[in-house]
Amino acid sequence: MATTKRFDVKDLGLAAEGASRIEWADRQMPVLSAIRDRFAADQPLSGYRISACLHVTSETANLMHTLKDGGADVVLCASNPLSTQDDVAAALVEKFDISVFAIKGEDNDTYYQHIEAAVDHKPQLTMDDGADVIGVLHSHRREQLGDIIGATEETTTGVIRLKALERDGALGFPVIAVNDALTKHMFDNRYGTGQSTIDGIVRATNILLAGRTFVVAGYGWCGRGVAMRAKGMGSHVVVTEVDPLRALEAAMDGFQVMPMERAAQVGDIFVTATGDKSVITREHILQMKDGAILANTGHFNVEIEIPALRALAVETQTLRQFVDEFKLEDGRRIYLIADGRLVNLSAAEGHPAQVMDMSFANQALSAEYVVANAASLERKVYPVPEDIDTEIARLKLATMDVAIDELTEEQAKYLASWDEGT
Repeated sequence: MATTKRFDVKDLGLAAEGASRIEWADRQMPVLSAIRDRFAADQPLSGYRISACLHVTSETANLMHTLKDGGADVVLCASNPLSTQDDVAAALVEKFDISVFAIKGEDNDTYYQHIEAAVDHKPQLTMDDGADVIGVLHSHRREQLGDIIGATEETTTGVIRLKALERDGALGFPVIAVNDALTKHMFDNRYGTGQSTIDGIVRATNILLAGRTFVVAGYGWCGRGVAMRAKGMGSHVVVTEVDPLRALEAAMDGFQVMPMERAAQVGDIFVTATGDKSVITREHILQMKDGAILANTGHFNVEIEIPALRALAVETQTLRQFVDEFKLEDGRRIYLIADGRLVNLSAAEGHPAQVMDMSFANQALSAEYVVANAASLERKVYPVPEDIDTEIARLKLATMDVAIDELTEEQAKYLASWDEGT
């Protein structure tokens, strides 16, 4: 299928390889596939323009396919300069006739040009992973805000930014916080990020994790997953936190908890997973061992003070793909993976399709919900409706051939009453 749509991808000649990867992922995403079949029949998104700013991967391609089959006119751009799978981008254009603006390794100017191209689509609905499209719309494309009925947001960092907009009374349209769905953050963030972060580090470095001191900054759902998987690989795991409850949970889970100032002196591998900035600073870098490895699995590459690392270095070189060495004045060497960007998507392939099945099912059903309920939604950040969350869990269990009990009428009545005692 030759496309007449606008696009900017690396090479359309990669489309056949990308189509095979999309098909493989689709076979691991039965919940989204079932939703696609219903969307194709019911056309719940018919006539709506959607601009999506997400990681351009084979799993995302199946979400785009689902939205298009549901009747939407879809444009996709990348939500990270290093996360694009170029063959998948080509396949979406060539095989699925979807406009894509994404090239792995694109510079900062190109990255934002691509976001502008997605906004040029004049969307009525947006999908974000980090709130970049919403950020552009609220900064210098405000004339388009009135055309947008709603949005969805995929990740923790984006939800934080959008709730700040809402608190300031500046949010221009309703947003569904897909990230906060239980079937998203409990599984995608924990099991997906946990596995794929370790995958990215190992692919980039080929190091042995067993016996190493592995420092995880942040013990949210992503940090929990990384810590769990690093421990499973034989690492001694140290957790740093600013939240006393999460720090207590990490300690109760058997991890050593300490401030980053102390962790910097003992760690061999550092992974930031906070969604905040300046988590590893110049002062921390100066405390680190020779050979320390730094990586980030938070959304933006601001968690590690990379400018400070560059300023401290007297010599730099790229030793392996995605691994840069920084030699300090005293001879110590510090290694940075994937320029501090999302290590699981930059140096590997991101989350397994089986877990993205639930996350993108939430995206598709939330888009349908926004279209159906646009007239009653206010300019707020909303949770994913509980019935959508529950339905996705039910569908996922069915695809895994897992059966569960149901409440009897007597049990349901007991749980809903107050007058029956012991």
